[in-house]
Amino acid sequence: MSYPKRTAALASAAALAGSAVLLAAPAAHADVVDVNYRCQTPIGVKSAVSPIDMTGVKSGSGYKITMSWQKGVSSSPVELGKGAMTPSASIVLGGADSGTLPVSGPANAAAIPANTPIKISDLTGTYTPKKTGKVTFTPGTLIIKALGTTTTCTPTNSPRPGLTLDVTAAGGSSSSSTSGGSSSGGQLPQTGPEDSAIALGTLGGTVLLAGAAGTLWLTRRGQPSRR
Repeated sequence: MSYPKRTAALASAAALAGSAVLLAAPAAHADVVDVNYRCQTPIGVKSAVSPIDMTGVKSGSGYKITMSWQKGVSSSPVELGKGAMTPSASIVLGGADSGTLPVSGPANAAAIPANTPIKISDLTGTYTPKKTGKVTFTPGTLIIKALGTTTTCTPTNSPRPGLTLDVTAAGGSSSSSTSGGSSSGGQLPQTGPEDSAIALGTLGGTVLLAGAAGTLWLTRRGQPSRR
């Protein structure tokens, strides 16, 4: 094959491989959702509304789920120094799965002035599919720990899902193929005439080696010893 034709063939193969990767990527749909929080703080009940953006990225056998707050929630009557506030939250699973997914994030990187809405850092967690299908992720309870106190913020407006993923559980039907007598795990055992042919070939090879060894021994035995 000429060099130009070979280059074109390789380019076509690369393009097809890229298309296959894109087709194999899990389908994801995300929306920014407004969450009305009712926060039980050490100094009483406070309310806050924050748009939340959620994303899901494939990571090994699971998905890295991230919650991002667009606005601050709650506040503190005193300044919160750097590292004084630690957030965490739960995500409610729906669709093909159920339960909750815990997510957490780092403490505040800078001081938060008194009576200022607390900006929550991005919270992340790893979701491992237990079932195959479309799974929804809905913002749940937010917990803020600061200066030895705990503030619990609960959604009151029944927010809609912020993220939907089309997932495949480990061992799902789409993870393997038996076409052509093989699977993604490797070659399946073969039975029938081909096995017999391999066995006979092995036996013939053993006999041939044994005969060659016997001939060599007899030949060497028949030679006069050298002094």
